[in-house]
Amino acid sequence: MQAPGHTMMRVPLTLPHFLERAARLFPAVEIVSRLPDRSLHRYTYADFYRRARRLGEALLREGLRPGDRVATLMWNHFAHLETYFGVPCAGGVLHTLNLRLHPSDLVYVARHAQDRFLVVDDVLLPLAEQVCGEVPFECVYVVPLTGRPVPTDYRSYEDLLESATGHWDYPILEEDAPAGMCYTSGTTGRPKGVVYSHRSLVLHTLAAALPDCLGLSHQDVVCPVVPMFHVNAWGIPFVATLLGCKQVFPGPHLDPVSLLDLFAAEGVTVTAGVPTVWLGVLDALRREPDRWRLRLRTVVVGGSAAPESMIRAYDELGIAVLHAWGMTEMSPLGTVSRLKSTLTALPEDERYAYRAKQGLPAPLVEVRAVSDRGEVPWDGRTVGELQVRGPWVAASYFGGEEPDRWTSDGWFRTGDVVTIDPEGYVKIVDRTKDLIKSGGEWISSVDLENALMGHPAVKEAAVVAIPHPRWGERPLAVVVLREGQHAAPEELRAFLAPRFPKWWLPDAFVFASEIPKTSAGKFQKAKLREQFRDWSWD
Repeated sequence: MQAPGHTMMRVPLTLPHFLERAARLFPAVEIVSRLPDRSLHRYTYADFYRRARRLGEALLREGLRPGDRVATLMWNHFAHLETYFGVPCAGGVLHTLNLRLHPSDLVYVARHAQDRFLVVDDVLLPLAEQVCGEVPFECVYVVPLTGRPVPTDYRSYEDLLESATGHWDYPILEEDAPAGMCYTSGTTGRPKGVVYSHRSLVLHTLAAALPDCLGLSHQDVVCPVVPMFHVNAWGIPFVATLLGCKQVFPGPHLDPVSLLDLFAAEGVTVTAGVPTVWLGVLDALRREPDRWRLRLRTVVVGGSAAPESMIRAYDELGIAVLHAWGMTEMSPLGTVSRLKSTLTALPEDERYAYRAKQGLPAPLVEVRAVSDRGEVPWDGRTVGELQVRGPWVAASYFGGEEPDRWTSDGWFRTGDVVTIDPEGYVKIVDRTKDLIKSGGEWISSVDLENALMGHPAVKEAAVVAIPHPRWGERPLAVVVLREGQHAAPEELRAFLAPRFPKWWLPDAFVFASEIPKTSAGKFQKAKLREQFRDWSWD
């Protein structure tokens, strides 16, 4: 018997749908951006739509061809959002450059990606000028955020938009056509490029919006603190545009007080960023508990593990911390830690332990943990390297670099060492390079760090492996204390003792004014290992 053919329409999954939907259904909703001088730029989705359309048309008039890379060197604001849609809807590929990289790394990334055009904030021109001489950009368009005249060597972004009418038809876009591009942070060698398709971005957006993922709604006011150059601000601008949320962008002002002022003034309900940002915000809220009247309901935390103590502290303020995990290679959403209905009756401490894990795989993402002996059981104890696959997971790097990151049966090797419990919750034990092997046994630096950050005097803590003549490696803790606080090494060791085996406890504590961080806000443990590699254990 012959099987019937399907009867569904073949409608490509492409980004123009998002842009058209926002303009038709939510034209009066605001998009607010804090500018470098701290003033606020306000306009609506109708304005955004017109300008994004003009940008796409203008780039086509400039000679943009399908697949051409358009780089951005920009903070989070309205014009950056316009490039998120104007470039890919015209058939180009949006390549967000990480402005926190060293200029030499930016040169490498832009040349490797073969970027043709660059859009840059005027306040970032000093950085751009260190790059432009080494990269053959065909044209550089400057966004005049400060109102200062654009230097004669460059072209004004506003003049570029004025050169178009906005009345044009989108090119025919295949859903597998490239739409965006991001490079890894380069913490394990040269940055590597990941190219996102229209289809992968659309599917990622639909999954991220689900109640059991990021849980966004049109009723939300959304402020991504995570930079728009960092994996598309975790996809949040795409989700917010699809749903027609009011979007609030912080620009370059990312200190805790500036963020809290903006949240309060604009009624932000959902925000997202790395733990170091939210630890600083928590400090500010503790110092001045009555200063801000917030509508904030959810803080999405990713990039590195969120300390359980931080989750508890925000709960006391009536703000839910939503722990998520992902990677550049995953667009980035991989797991989200929401408590299952069957677990809500557990004792409080057990519920918090679940919420502090990286969480359950997002819909359409598959996970497994693999050791030298093969796939490990989901028992919450056995460790293995996390491997993933799904429709928004990269199948290769741009240029085909490091093909051994993918298994022969098509899974991506994340480099994270994890356990997966019987409920399916993933817990990252460490990065493979950050595990501490002492006397032949493994110690998790992440677990020690998160426990240390639960001490009331500790603001930040990083634990690294240092060579040891007897044990091979031993843990050394680098600690940043809260302002006006004091804690001796013996006190911190005693604080950890009830939680860990004695041989896990750090043999040394170093107090520092700050911990070096990567461009994504993660602890830069490689620098710490280098700094303390000759540590004397005598």
